[in-house]
Amino acid sequence: MADKVHNEVRTQRFMHGEMTQQELAARVGVTRQTVIAIEKGKYNPSVGLALRIASVFGMSVEELFSLNKAGEERS
Repeated sequence: MADKVHNEVRTQRFMHGEMTQQELAARVGVTRQTVIAIEKGKYNPSVGLALRIASVFGMSVEELFSLNKAGEERS
């Protein structure tokens, strides 16, 4: 079974002053397209990038990203 990484990046952007994808991208040193891909679950960030994103929101990586097994529902 494949694992799927779920994230709360989009939710956290809105909870932090409706931060744009471009603003987040600039703060963590990636392109806006990378932020879009992460939010859509099409790209899993490196550990370093995940740490930088979590730091922007004052969260741990585990609070921002979670691992789901294929076929598992998220509650």
